[in-house]
Amino acid sequence: MNCPEFTHLLVLPHLKVHNANAVSSPLTHGFPSITAFLGLMWALERKTREAGLELAFNAVGVVCHDHEEQTTEGGFVKSFRLTRNPVGKDGGTAAIVEEGRIHLELSLLLAVYTENWNEDAQQRDLQTITGLLQGMRIAGGTLLPPALPQGSRRRPWIADFTDDAHDDFRKLRARLLPGSALVARDDLIDQRLQELQTATPAATRLDAWLSLSRINWRHDAAAEGGKGAWQNDRTKGSGWVVPIPVGYGALGNLHAAGSVANARDATTPFRFVESLYSMGEWIGPHRLHSPKDLLWYADSRSDEGLYRCRNDYRAADVHAGTTL
Repeated sequence: MNCPEFTHLLVLPHLKVHNANAVSSPLTHGFPSITAFLGLMWALERKTREAGLELAFNAVGVVCHDHEEQTTEGGFVKSFRLTRNPVGKDGGTAAIVEEGRIHLELSLLLAVYTENWNEDAQQRDLQTITGLLQGMRIAGGTLLPPALPQGSRRRPWIADFTDDAHDDFRKLRARLLPGSALVARDDLIDQRLQELQTATPAATRLDAWLSLSRINWRHDAAAEGGKGAWQNDRTKGSGWVVPIPVGYGALGNLHAAGSVANARDATTPFRFVESLYSMGEWIGPHRLHSPKDLLWYADSRSDEGLYRCRNDYRAADVHAGTTL
């Protein structure tokens, strides 16, 4: 599956998000999961349709400009800064539910498909969309009100991609600097797996993912003129590679709507799932060659029990087989 078609990119630059969720999955923390931004995109699309806008949001891109994870400072071990909950009805101390939070400054790019979207309609709809977004949460965090002077370059705008507009994309990515864009690097799992299997034929994709998720040190006795030296596998130019959750895998069959007690939505079929993991990379927007390199989109395969996010940065033929 490839990135869905779109006619415009709606750019929401330099959004300041307070206390977003920093625990992106049971095994990773830091930047919120890309599933949170796809969920935001779908929720915003539903609100725009209720407001009378005929727009389809098909994909989302994320560029991070600044981040501040809410952890204690000092030492090798960090802990999340937690809040004390109010006392219970009996006056006793309530239990602390550990929650990771992070302050973010990020730009969101929404891939929009529509027909006959003239300039007047764009400006009118842009005001509606930004107004709706102000009342929503982003990855569980609060969107702070913008304080932009008239004529600021950080105001939302719409880029037209009805034609093959490479020049427009070069201008767009320049306006996203400085920052880092999150892209998929599923291919790195295959590469690391091949490396591991040369020494350990029984190595699995889980071993490859864990190996990529850490800095691996080894002692090279022949280095430094025979004196020996410690070296790691994060060589210069290897990039800012991080483990990321990319969706969900089914743990069982699909249940009929309303058949599972205490489900959040009694009108939608229900399924128990677990997180899927892959690798991502933070790169400068100036290194992107097309808008599709930046955009993430949903790939739902209910028959296979896969509900995951995809990005076409590296290879268009990356399939679910490279995912744990």
